[in-house]
Amino acid sequence: MQQTIERIDRLMAPMLNDEQASELHTVLVACLTEKGGNPRGPETMTECIDLFLAAKKLEGCSERSLRYYATTLSRFATEISKPAHDITTDDIRDYLTRYSRDGRVDAFCHATNALRTFAIDNIRRVISSCFSWLEEEDYIYKSPVRRIKKIRTSRTLKPVYSDESLEQLRDSCKETRDLAMIDLLTSTGIRVGELVQLNRRDIDFDARECVVHGKGDKERRVYFDARAKTHLLVYLEQRMDDEPALFVSLHRPFKRLEISGVEARLRKLGDDSGVKHVHPHKFRRTLATKAIDKGMPIEQVQVLLGHSKIDTTLCYAQVDQDNVKRSHRKFIS
Repeated sequence: MQQTIERIDRLMAPMLNDEQASELHTVLVACLTEKGGNPRGPETMTECIDLFLAAKKLEGCSERSLRYYATTLSRFATEISKPAHDITTDDIRDYLTRYSRDGRVDAFCHATNALRTFAIDNIRRVISSCFSWLEEEDYIYKSPVRRIKKIRTSRTLKPVYSDESLEQLRDSCKETRDLAMIDLLTSTGIRVGELVQLNRRDIDFDARECVVHGKGDKERRVYFDARAKTHLLVYLEQRMDDEPALFVSLHRPFKRLEISGVEARLRKLGDDSGVKHVHPHKFRRTLATKAIDKGMPIEQVQVLLGHSKIDTTLCYAQVDQDNVKRSHRKFIS
């Protein structure tokens, strides 16, 4: 019966708009399948969002991402005020246009055009993800976001740490913990969320590697250099607590460091050393850039960083302009 419904949907699609096609599908399901009592599933957009978030949580989505999804989708549902099956492509286009025009993303992106566009596309992606899931679960006939293309942004080269900046940061460290933390971030390129989840038992000093749990609780192996090994060993030998976490607070009760704690500490080290815009994610971008500049295959960089899509790796990696100049002289000039 499902094949019959899909065949009728396909045959009628060229003659109907989105709303008409959705209504036809609903009637067919109601008349020809067991779902007739409640063919559309959840009635309100809020109910749909709750189901979507529950599914993402089961997939292993991080709490941070879940909060962002919930905030973005709740704001969308409040403004649209329609059931999911009644929302059209034009509704979503109008919403994104109003959101951008009214300047409501300024609080998140400091009102620069590139960042505003990036923020709007993030909102589009979240809404698209939700409606795609609703379509897969047969709660709606077709996602209204399908025809809304990715919002293009002008790509700006984000800065990375120079060797001199990294040495300045190391020189500013008065605590062995901070030195070990910087060296581990520099040599592994792990996310700050992965860093704070590390336990002592995750570190294999003989092999100079550790196991981290990335997005979606995916496990992967990363590697650190001899300098990171030395400073980690010294730091752990100095520890007087039994906390299993690899990095803990400097004072009692020696609790596991949180993401905000790492970010605050790195900002202070940046202020002390004169290095501007110090952030844990910048170490990750620096590693990707250096690895590719030195000839590491992009597929291996992808595995190292734990990216499911290689496009994400390419966004992180930046080509050093001096290397481009040298290559031009070598191969072309």
